[in-house]
Amino acid sequence: MDANTEKYLSGRTAFERFSAGALIVMLSPLLVVVGVLIRVKMGGPVLFRQQRIGQHGKPFEIIKFRTMVANAEQLGGGYIPSEMNLVPPFGQFLRSTSLDELPQLINIFRGQMSFVGPRPTLPQQYARYTPEQARRVLVPQGITGLAQITYRNEATWSQRIMKDLEYVESVSLITDLKLILRTFSKVIRSEGVVNDQTVADVDDLGQTIRSAE
Repeated sequence: MDANTEKYLSGRTAFERFSAGALIVMLSPLLVVVGVLIRVKMGGPVLFRQQRIGQHGKPFEIIKFRTMVANAEQLGGGYIPSEMNLVPPFGQFLRSTSLDELPQLINIFRGQMSFVGPRPTLPQQYARYTPEQARRVLVPQGITGLAQITYRNEATWSQRIMKDLEYVESVSLITDLKLILRTFSKVIRSEGVVNDQTVADVDDLGQTIRSAE
């Protein structure tokens, strides 16, 4: 990564931390309403917290609105057959509208994430990356990114990582603005959200990255 890219990312982080703080204040009524609805429709807890891998492989705790049943991680974490789906209807709504991602503004305010970048992965998944796949953490991990607007969660993990690496090689202000605009379009149309995947459908980590086209 060249010096100009590193300078851009450094300046972007400072701007995003300020923007995230302002958005937390502005969106606080919506955050409260969503939290109350989760409590009423799905019970507690309202927030989902989990360790993820950030830029340069540094772990942090991601914060999201909970979309699955309370003990979902013990029952398979959502990657199970549809007849055992652990995502209730209101959780599916939060996912399709991406409202579940709003608490990650706190992660951005803390400097742990960015608005745009590869989605932060789990430590056990990161441990299985090939050296090439591990390059996806050279940049700050984000709420949305090239893999998200291309596939959302329709593709295998290695296909998503391939798109993340394309972003790592092309990160810039113009690229980020284009991805943000495409994200709004994708969310509005609720495309690419799959709720009945199995591990076998998506887990191909550690394999050589190759084009799916």
